[in-house]
Amino acid sequence: MPPSRDKGSRPQYLVLGEILRPHGVRGEVRLRLLTDYPERIAALTSVYLGSDPQSPRLKRYNVEHMRMHHDYGLLKLGTINSRDDAERLRELLVMVHIDEAVPLDDDEIYLFQLIGMAVHTEAGETLGTVRDVLETGANDVYIVDSPQYGEILIPVTGDTILSTDIETGVITVSLPDGLLP
Repeated sequence: MPPSRDKGSRPQYLVLGEILRPHGVRGEVRLRLLTDYPERIAALTSVYLGSDPQSPRLKRYNVEHMRMHHDYGLLKLGTINSRDDAERLRELLVMVHIDEAVPLDDDEIYLFQLIGMAVHTEAGETLGTVRDVLETGANDVYIVDSPQYGEILIPVTGDTILSTDIETGVITVSLPDGLLP
């Protein structure tokens, strides 16, 4: 039987990026990308803007276009036609409703699906549950709350993460020597 996980924790909106500042004078905004698939933004018909994915007051905008510029996205939204309009969007999050998100490949999962999963060693020892995922430049890090060891930081690499089973809610790991106290 799968571990008890809050199935209500499925978010309504997924964050795609954060608006940093206006770009040019025609209403484009510079977007710090928070998705592994920025090219998918251009395929969306609309996005939602707000300060928090849980906010009840998100505003919907049509996507006119999205293009890459260095490591940033340049996003043009309908009704945003001047630098002043774009300035009012500074620091807002750009989100997609989860039902409109582009489906993931079979071997991919959303980060929110990892929260609350049990973490076991390959020997069967239960370490704890995933509380959060840190996205670092090199590799992600699972923050695991462990009754026995306290907080454990597990690097997400091919050597440490042996399997992730969404159906059973279990992540199996092989920890490097010295990771546990």
